Amino acid sequence: MSEFQTDDYFKIDPEMHLIGEMETFNHFPGVQMWWRAIGNITRPLLLGSSPTFFEGVEPHEMHAQQDPEYIIEYMNKYGIDIACLLPESMMDTTGYTSRWCTNGEMAKAVDTHPDRFMYQPNISPIKHKGLKESIWELEYWVKERGAKIFKYYPPEDTYINDPVLWPFYQKAEELGIVLDIHTGFSWVPPGKSKYALPILLDDVARDFPELKIVAFHMGYPYCDDLNMVAMGHPNIYPCLSLLLPWALSAPYKFAKILGEALRWVGPDRIIWGTDYAGFGTQLKAAVQGMRDFQIPADLREQYGYPEITSEDRGKIFGQNLATLLGIDHTVRRVPSK
Repeated sequence: MSEFQTDDYFKIDPEMHLIGEMETFNHFPGVQMWWRAIGNITRPLLLGSSPTFFEGVEPHEMHAQQDPEYIIEYMNKYGIDIACLLPESMMDTTGYTSRWCTNGEMAKAVDTHPDRFMYQPNISPIKHKGLKESIWELEYWVKERGAKIFKYYPPEDTYINDPVLWPFYQKAEELGIVLDIHTGFSWVPPGKSKYALPILLDDVARDFPELKIVAFHMGYPYCDDLNMVAMGHPNIYPCLSLLLPWALSAPYKFAKILGEALRWVGPDRIIWGTDYAGFGTQLKAAVQGMRDFQIPADLREQYGYPEITSEDRGKIFGQNLATLLGIDHTVRRVPSK
């Protein structure tokens, strides 16, 4: 049993990507641009990491894996109870001719381990695909398949607050689903960052106050903007996905990100996440980062940040999202042996 299986924190990951088989897509210039950006992302996330972080990491965890069975292996190793599987769309990289991974492929993966995986249909792009078709797809997955959580990726589509999307948001609010939205810069061109600025959520949350919105990536680098919007709209839940490696590699930077969120939003609405894209190391960093991190005492004194308690960690790791999804977080799914 690994050290990660022995803690008491129920963990649910809202952002575990299925990339799909890329061999038939890699010739697109947009796809090549996307992968170049991925190579650059590793530098700012891992710069400053201790060599000890990689102790106990298997060689295959350093390479992108497509088989969902690896996800189960990694979840068991790092103590993650439930994963909301998310098929990557990225239709902008292929000139809107193809999706990297379909919702149907996602469903097949979920059905192999329905006790550990949850459907998370990617309904992007809405405007390019068509509003009528997107609403139909949303209703299908809720009413026919029981899906509770969905992803929208504005950088491949349109502005978060594009009025064209209002009927979709209305239907999502009516159905009571959790809607995950990418906020902040698009880390992977050709996605357009201007479409995903967190301040745009202000318009959506104002008109749809009952729509449960999880804002991925804390709106980085506009974390302050997201915190201010979330402070005024209690239906917005900032999510730490992607940024958690900084808890290990850049602790003072991460301390300000999390500390400000705790100040403006509070521990009851912060969501944990990995932004998994096939690498087991991403799960280790996200779990270890949230489990072991503490805001340094000098920053708590200078900025008034609170000390992170075990209760806070429990809420962020899984209790907050489990409550939104109607999941019993008192029952662990990770094997005890």
